Amino acid sequence: MKGPLFYSKILLFGEYGIIKDSKGLSIPYNFFKGALKMDENPSEIAQKSNESLSAFASYLEKLAAEDSNWVTFDLEAFNEDVSHGMYFDSSIPQGYGIGSSGALVAAIYDKYATDKITVLENLTREKLLTLKGIFAKMESFFHGKSSGLDPLNSYLSLPILINSKDNIESTSIPSQNKEGKGAVFLLDSGITGETAPMVQIFMEKMKHEGFRNMIKDEFIQHTDACVDDFLTGNVKSLFGNLKKLSHVVLDHFKPMIPSKFHDLWEKGIETNDYYLKLCGSGGGGYILGFTQDLEKAEKALAGHKLEVVYNF
Repeated sequence: MKGPLFYSKILLFGEYGIIKDSKGLSIPYNFFKGALKMDENPSEIAQKSNESLSAFASYLEKLAAEDSNWVTFDLEAFNEDVSHGMYFDSSIPQGYGIGSSGALVAAIYDKYATDKITVLENLTREKLLTLKGIFAKMESFFHGKSSGLDPLNSYLSLPILINSKDNIESTSIPSQNKEGKGAVFLLDSGITGETAPMVQIFMEKMKHEGFRNMIKDEFIQHTDACVDDFLTGNVKSLFGNLKKLSHVVLDHFKPMIPSKFHDLWEKGIETNDYYLKLCGSGGGGYILGFTQDLEKAEKALAGHKLEVVYNF
C-alpha cells in the first residue's frame, strides 16, 4: 500500500511575523515529499514512524473525546493500519523548517477524515480557515503550538497568501524565469533545528516593549513589503526590502541563526551578493537565501551547498 504524495513547503516570508499578524507567503516545494506506506520488512526508521503514528492516533482520539464538534476520523481504520505497520515514508528532513510534520498531518487528514474538505471544491476563505484550524490542532501534537499553515500548504499544494490571522487565500506567484540570474535558494546549516524552543525565545522577547515595537515598526513592515513585491514581480524593490529584513533579523533574532552563519549573514548584507533570512523558526535546518546573481552568490558561499527553489 502507498498513499498519495504530500510535499514539503517553504514559508518565503512571514516566519514569526504571522504570529503577530504580518503578511506571509508559503509555497509548496516538490523536491521533498512523503506518503503513507506499508512494507513487508519495515526498516528501523519505518518502525519509529509507526510508533509515532500510534501515539498520534491516541491524540486524535483524545481530541474527539474533548470536543464533539471535532472532525470525525475513521480512527478504527487508522488504528488497524497502524497495527499492520503503516508508517510515513518521507524524504522531508525533520527539523529543517520545510514542513515534515505538515505533510504527515495532511496525509492523515486526507486518508482518514470522514467528511473532509477536498481540494477540488470551491475553497472559500471560510473553508481555508476551517482547514487551517483543524490542521493547527492536529499538528500541535508535534510542535506544542502550530499555525496549521504547513499542513494546509501540503494538503492543497498551492501557494498560500496570509493577509492576517483570519484572512488567507490561495494565490499564484509570478512564473519562474528559468534563464534568469536571480534565485531563491536553500542553504543547509547542517544542524537540526527544533521549533518549540525557538518560539519560546521569541515569546520571551515579546515581553519587552522595545522588541514589540521593533516587530511592529520594522520586521512586519519589511515582511509585508517583501510579500507585495514578490507577488507583483517587483524585483528591484524586493531586494531593497530583503536587505532591510535580513538586517533586522541579524540584529534582533541572533539566537535563531546558527552562530557559524552570523558572519556569512553580515557578509551578504555588506556585499549585496545575497541576502539571508530564516526559513521557518530557525535554530538550524535550512536558511533561505535570495540573490540577483546566482553565480556571484555561489562564489561567495563556496563550500556550502545551495538548493535553488525559484529563479527570477
